Amino acid sequence: MSFKLTYATMFDPPPELHARFESAVERARERLGGRQPLFIAGRDRPAQRHFVKTNPADSAQVLGEFPAASAQDAADAMQAASSAWPSWRGTAPAERAELLRRVSRLIEERVYDIAAALALEVGKNRLEALAETQETADFFSLYAADFERSGAFDRPLPDDPLTTHASHNRSVLKPYGVWVVIAPFNFPLALAGGPTAAALVTGNTVVLKGATATPWAGRLLADCIRDAGLPPGVFNYLSGQGAEVGAALISHPLAAGATFTGSHEVGMRILQALQAPPVPRPCIAEMGGKNACIVTPGADLERAASGIVRSAFGMGGQKCSALSRLYVHEKVADALIDRLLTQTESIRIGDPTRREHWLGPVTTRAAYDNYARYVSMLRDGDARLLTGGEELEDGALGRGFFVRPTIAEAPLGHALWSEELFLPILMVHRVSSNDEAMALMNRSALGLTAGFYGGTGEIDWFLDNAEAGVTYVNRPQGATTGAWPGYQAFGGWKGSGSTGKAIGSFYYLPQYMREQSQTVVE
Repeated sequence: MSFKLTYATMFDPPPELHARFESAVERARERLGGRQPLFIAGRDRPAQRHFVKTNPADSAQVLGEFPAASAQDAADAMQAASSAWPSWRGTAPAERAELLRRVSRLIEERVYDIAAALALEVGKNRLEALAETQETADFFSLYAADFERSGAFDRPLPDDPLTTHASHNRSVLKPYGVWVVIAPFNFPLALAGGPTAAALVTGNTVVLKGATATPWAGRLLADCIRDAGLPPGVFNYLSGQGAEVGAALISHPLAAGATFTGSHEVGMRILQALQAPPVPRPCIAEMGGKNACIVTPGADLERAASGIVRSAFGMGGQKCSALSRLYVHEKVADALIDRLLTQTESIRIGDPTRREHWLGPVTTRAAYDNYARYVSMLRDGDARLLTGGEELEDGALGRGFFVRPTIAEAPLGHALWSEELFLPILMVHRVSSNDEAMALMNRSALGLTAGFYGGTGEIDWFLDNAEAGVTYVNRPQGATTGAWPGYQAFGGWKGSGSTGKAIGSFYYLPQYMREQSQTVVE
């Protein structure tokens, strides 16, 4: 892609992008309905059971049949990864990095075809789908460059101060072994590809379990890794139910570590499982957010409204960084809400593969049903719905999981102020002071992203006090969303993350390795 698409630049793409995407959608539709295999030990492998995946924009359209891996399939993938590990960890760091760059180039070459699949499978609009695909390519190239820049984390230490012997010291980071990656449904390519790239370049082998709701993306990633020429067994791909396949991978004795992206509840269970005897194992868990934004009287309200709408309703609020809570100073609340309603009610909803539609469906039937349940909770809980609150059932929209973006003012005791929704529902509360807003924002047990719109004299106050791993100030591209590899690190505090280190940061890759101190005396 000649145009560098990121979440920050996606709002003004060149015409060529649209034409190429539309051609890719037609190619994707011609291939729908096939049966997909697993990928174990360098070979495609048929599964004994399959499940049907349909288009969330049109539940009558079958995208394909995807393998429901068994516990035995999981065990075979773990054994394949374990068998490949001695050779892979012994592969020169520069060679591993170059193989990752090949994967990156293949993803970029296939960016339109992969993005078309994401739009059909997840329900993302074309720009979100293209951006996720490019983001995945950037993860592979970024981590390859970071690993080489670090000198493969092999560093000399001062010699011991001995007069009788020469005693040389080094610190060396070494890979753990077989690394399990469990990907989420909402970013099934980028949040599978990012941790996979990190684990591979540092010398681990990988077993990836894609999200049950969105398995096609993981299969397309597996194709790119296979075609890049990685040795058999170094990377393996499974799809299936988390309760069966994911549990089998995490509990397997060959699992040396894991990266999980998903809910706080499941992430905590995985963390606990990996700390159980006989030995503790590392777990990098990204566990969602209940993200908030503060707007003060010093804010540019047009900029604030644009960023808030994009972060609250982009991809149907199904990003872990999506904006869910808005605390606005009472002096500007009415003016901001008027702008929010105008922008929200002008959102074009429909088939996400079509250029004119900004918002597609929510991805699953469960999310669609949850939307109705949450709206009912708002209506029954003394909330005031300012806009939205409808499932869209007329015409073509009735064939998919389409809902209207919703803004509500509700009492602070309402359950939806604390529950992670993963839906296009924005809760609004008026505050009388900035300190009140900060206290409410930090009240959450989660701390992934936080946004702020205000005067320049308030910025340091916000950054010093916000309890979140990712912060955005006065950003029209998104109040709480839009991190990009190499530009923003992405990781959560409190219940949103397990390590305090962020995706794409200087400190990310060492988490996939363990330190060995080496002293050699001549």
